[in-house]
Amino acid sequence: MNAASQVVIIGGGPGGYEAALVAAHLGAQVTMIDRDGLGGAAVLTDCVPSKTLIATADYMSMVDVAIDLGVRMHDPEGDVISDASAELAQINRRVLDLAAAQSEDIERRLDEVGVTIVRGTGRLVDASTVRAELSSGTEGLHRTQDFHADVVLVSTGATPRVMGTAMPDGERILTWQQIYDLTEMPEHLIVVGSGVTGAELAQAYLGLGAQVTLVSSRQHVLPGHDPDAARVIEDVFTKRGMQVLSRSRMQATDVIRDESGQATGVTVTLEDGRVIEGTHALLAVGAIPQTRGLGLEEAGVALSESGHIRVDRVSRTSVRGVYAAGDCTGVLPLASVAAMQGRIAIAHALGDAVSPLNLDVVSANIFTDPEIATVGLSEKDIDDKALEVATVMLSLSRNPRAKMQGITDGFVKLFAAPGTGTVLGGVVVAPSASELIFPVTLAVSHRLNVDQLASAFTVYPSLTGSIAEAARRLHAT
Repeated sequence: MNAASQVVIIGGGPGGYEAALVAAHLGAQVTMIDRDGLGGAAVLTDCVPSKTLIATADYMSMVDVAIDLGVRMHDPEGDVISDASAELAQINRRVLDLAAAQSEDIERRLDEVGVTIVRGTGRLVDASTVRAELSSGTEGLHRTQDFHADVVLVSTGATPRVMGTAMPDGERILTWQQIYDLTEMPEHLIVVGSGVTGAELAQAYLGLGAQVTLVSSRQHVLPGHDPDAARVIEDVFTKRGMQVLSRSRMQATDVIRDESGQATGVTVTLEDGRVIEGTHALLAVGAIPQTRGLGLEEAGVALSESGHIRVDRVSRTSVRGVYAAGDCTGVLPLASVAAMQGRIAIAHALGDAVSPLNLDVVSANIFTDPEIATVGLSEKDIDDKALEVATVMLSLSRNPRAKMQGITDGFVKLFAAPGTGTVLGGVVVAPSASELIFPVTLAVSHRLNVDQLASAFTVYPSLTGSIAEAARRLHAT
């Protein structure tokens, strides 16, 4: 395909804007049709806002750690400050302002490389034509425009899953995209769903000072993730005052109203008949792909039963010239994976050198406190496939830097191939685990063995010292 190829991208999330940058770099003419704002949910309503909120909660928790370390704070009158309070309206304003600023940065970057940004909703007419219903600033009028495409990339993301018996109202019953509209701290937040989003936001609001009840349909929080890590996090939750209801499945959620019809709270009814009463409910029960109304099936693009777009490892769909990336594909719901899918798709479509997506080397992080970072082979992989793997797990309780920082919960776990010692995967549970996982990711990506990982110098004292120590303990396994 020649350098003057016409590339049309539907959706401005990580998969879309990263693809646009690659396409522009390779000399293509790029048009991006975006409805919700550049950066998509990852920047505007999901990753960036939630992690900003979590970072604020982390600062709140530092007050307690400081006291344990012997630090006392005093007000101007000399009285000891033993607690901090969160001003939710101010926090959420900062959260949304930061997300908007990040979106603007992405738009400026796309503009610098010559990407044409079209505000509106795109849909396939056929494999080489995308029709945009353009948003207009004049009295909400719309018009349509067709764009010729040599390559189409669909990157429309996903939206929160809702249930007919628990419909969000944006005031008392909320999805994770609506929670940043709150101006007052929930007195008692009931979080339904103990996956990544539910666990992160439950702990964030607990840290900000709300009473939190977490409704989990499974035996433990974070089902499907490393069981040792999940146990640590659940212990932390309960130690800090969260009520965790395991094996409890929601049946319905309703708003409580007073005699005047004013909303005063919520009830969450469980399938076993129990009723939990709180002031607000946050629904974190999964996501559904935004693939309806895009003309995909009419154009011959194959979808899964769940509505996700079927793609191969270079992001091709079943229709020649049409690619897809991100949460709408159901491959792995991570912004980093969406971005990589988008880059790979465009490189492949425009004939550049490219390697297929390799999920075995993806690092991921859960932004609880402590964080949980993983890469490569998991405990579940080992159990499901009955693999012979050498494993070591070191608690951070003996790490000198952890002691200095008042860190009491966390560990490092490494998986290696017996005989060769090749590093196959790892788990880090610690503050800033998202940063600490990087050396393990390098080892997995480049197939280093435990001796190579162990022989690299680490700073003393440091948390990374425990990664090197774990690797040393796997020597000659």
